[in-house]
Amino acid sequence: MKKLLLLLLAMVAFSATADAQGFLKKLKDKALEKAKDKIENKVERTVDKEMDAVLDGKKGQKNSKAKNQADDAEAVDDTPDAVGQNQKSDFVRGSVILFQDDFATEQMGEFPSKWDVSDGSLETASINGKKYAHSNAPDSRFSPLMENMKSYLPDVFTLEWDEFFCKAGDIPDFPFEFQFLDASGNQTGHIYLRYRPGNPDCYGNYTFKKGGGIDQNVGGSMDWDHLKQYTKVGQWNHFAISFNKRAFKFYLNGTRIINLPNVAAPARFEFIIQDENPYRGVANVVLAKGAVELYQRQATDLSAVEKAIAETGKFVTNNILFETGKATLKPESMEEIQKVADYMKKNPSVRFEVQGHTDNQGSDKINDPLSQQRAEAVVKALAQLGCDEFNLRAVGKGSHEPVADNKTDAGRAQNRRVEFIKK
Repeated sequence: MKKLLLLLLAMVAFSATADAQGFLKKLKDKALEKAKDKIENKVERTVDKEMDAVLDGKKGQKNSKAKNQADDAEAVDDTPDAVGQNQKSDFVRGSVILFQDDFATEQMGEFPSKWDVSDGSLETASINGKKYAHSNAPDSRFSPLMENMKSYLPDVFTLEWDEFFCKAGDIPDFPFEFQFLDASGNQTGHIYLRYRPGNPDCYGNYTFKKGGGIDQNVGGSMDWDHLKQYTKVGQWNHFAISFNKRAFKFYLNGTRIINLPNVAAPARFEFIIQDENPYRGVANVVLAKGAVELYQRQATDLSAVEKAIAETGKFVTNNILFETGKATLKPESMEEIQKVADYMKKNPSVRFEVQGHTDNQGSDKINDPLSQQRAEAVVKALAQLGCDEFNLRAVGKGSHEPVADNKTDAGRAQNRRVEFIKK
C-alpha cells in the first residue's frame, strides 16, 4: 500500500513538474514572442524615424534645390515678376525700327557686318551664348552702317543696347563711353562710365550741349551708391536712351538715371571702348523712331489706349517686348501693359482677346506656340496688376497675320506685336 501511495505521489509530482515545465515553457515562449514583438516594433519605429528623416531631408533638399533654382533664375533673368510701376521707368521704345542688330547671324571672330569704325577694330564674340560686338583694339569707336552716315537720327528716337558687367577676378576694370555728334562731327553729348568688378563699384559722368542755341553745357556725375541698386553683376545689363526734340533720358535696366529737359539735338552717335579686354562691347542694339512724349502724364498715356479702342476697336502695340525666342517679358514692357491695365480698371466690363504676333523668322512649329505663350504672359501680367482674368483670352497668331513686309528689319519689327481686340 505504501509503495502504491509512493508511486501515486511520484506520478503526481512528475505530472506537476511536467505541467510546471509546460507552463514555464509557455511563459518562456510568450515572453520571447513579446520580446520579439517589442524588438520588431522598436526596429520598425527606428526605421520609420530614419526613413522620415531621409524623406524630410530629401524634401528639404528638393525645396532647397527648388529655392536655389528659383534664386538662380531670378539672378539670370532680365525680366522680374514684379509688376509694380516705378515712376522712373517710363521708357517706351519708338514704334518704327530704324536699325537693329542682335549679332545672332554673324560669324564668330569676323567684323560685324552692320557696323563701321572710325578708330580701332571689332569682332563678333560671345558671352554665355549671346553674341556681341567685341572691341579687340585699345581704342575702338564704332557706329551703325546707315545710308547717311553723317546724319541719321530723327528728332524723336530711342536707342537701346546691352553690356556685360563681369564678376570680380575676370578683369580689373573697364571704361565705356558713348557720344552724340552733330552732322559736322562736333560732340553734342557724352557719357562716361567706369566699372571695377573687384571692389565693386561703377562711377561716371556726363555732359551735354544745351539746346536752343545756348553756348553752354549741362552735366553731372554718377556714383556706385546710386548705380548699385540697378546694376546686375555677372550679367547682361540693358541701357536705353529716349530723346524727344530736346528732352534726353538715360536708363539702366529700365530705371531712369539721367533726365535732362533741354539739350542740343544730335545727328548721329558712337560707342567708344577704350581697351580690348574680354567682355568689352555691346549687344542687342535697337534704334527706333518715336519716344516718350515730352513730360507725358498718365492721363495722356491712358487716352492713347482709349482713343485707339474707340476708333478701331483694338489697341496695337510694338512696345511689349520679350527676350529673344522666349515668352519672358522685358521690364520696359510693363509701362505699356500698365496702360491697358488702367483702361480695364476704368472699364471693368470690357473683354479683350490678347493676340501675340511674331515675324516670319523661324518655323511655324516654333512661332505658333511661342506667340501663344507670349500672349499668356501678357494676360498673367495684367492679372497681377489687378485685372479680371475672366475678361482676358490669350491667342497666339504666330506669323500668319503680318502687317508689314517681313523682308526688312523694320517690317519684321512691326510684325512682332501684341494686339488687344475688344470683344
